[in-house]
Amino acid sequence: MITMAVVLSVASLVISHYLVRDLKHEEMVRMNIWAEAMRSFSDADSNADMSLVLKVLNSNATIPVKVLGRDGDVQMLRNMEDEADDLPYSVRIHLSESDWLDVYYDDSLLLRRLAMWPYIQFLVVTVFVLVAIYALRSSRKSEQNMVWVGLTKETAHQLGTPISSLMAWVEVLRETYPNDTLIPEMGRDVTRLQLIAERFSKIGSMPELKQTDLAQVVQHVVDYIKCRTSNKVEISADLPEGEMQVPLCAPLFEWVIENLCKNAIDAMDSKGSITITVAREAYLYSIEVADTGKGIPQNRWKSVFLPGYTTKSRGWGLGLSLAKRIVEEYHRGSIFVKSSDPSVGTVFRIEINV
Repeated sequence: MITMAVVLSVASLVISHYLVRDLKHEEMVRMNIWAEAMRSFSDADSNADMSLVLKVLNSNATIPVKVLGRDGDVQMLRNMEDEADDLPYSVRIHLSESDWLDVYYDDSLLLRRLAMWPYIQFLVVTVFVLVAIYALRSSRKSEQNMVWVGLTKETAHQLGTPISSLMAWVEVLRETYPNDTLIPEMGRDVTRLQLIAERFSKIGSMPELKQTDLAQVVQHVVDYIKCRTSNKVEISADLPEGEMQVPLCAPLFEWVIENLCKNAIDAMDSKGSITITVAREAYLYSIEVADTGKGIPQNRWKSVFLPGYTTKSRGWGLGLSLAKRIVEEYHRGSIFVKSSDPSVGTVFRIEINV
């Protein structure tokens, strides 16, 4: 439909161009005839029959005309009011070897309107195409949101039953083996699964933001990652002193930091260092996650946030896409690749407006 509108608009421009060109040529021929009639009128004696000449002169009711004498004085104005107006075209009438008239004229109002019409039509079609594209993109985005909501809610629902069973089994094991040191760790992992299910349920709808200490959220993620990654990976957090109260959905925001850290660990092949820096700037809070991995080519800095983008042999490529959605749509912030170099690593930056 959009392609058809563009084709029709271009066709209209081309056809109108040729039509205007032909009409302009016809008006030029008419003005030459009119100028010849003006010469005949000026040369005629009192006994000549001027009815045909006058008919030709009076037939011009649309083309602006200004007739100037040899000295530049205005002899006649037709279809115009101000004699100071400049007209672009001219025809010289020689009355004798030393006398002449200059006939200046312009395109008729009808021709000027016709020349403007295809551009107006093109503008209307352009606006129509832009509105159609916007509506199409909005429709696709709405459809994607519905898919997100359905997928996340179904995932949370499917996780609910086995998690409840695992929690019950952990309680049975605690009662049966009260001195076993591994059971509390199992309990913490089951609690973690419950948190993941809660995160999925929150992604499916607009979460409630609460005033939360940002530094505490980051520190919680660092502590969790440290316990579950190789000793060859060094994770540190550079946090400011004092509280940093920010409106957050803590479970989802922790997920964002975790995703960045896990991607960093994969990029470093489970060997290197990750530094998370939190700072308060003029009108925002910033979180930077820097790693010593193999870097990201600059032409892919934006595409890494697209759904399905991944460099791993396994995975859906949804981690950074989810992170972007959580930061930008739920927290009204921004997330982007600040810098990346194969010899240094990559820095992801999150900004949350105060």
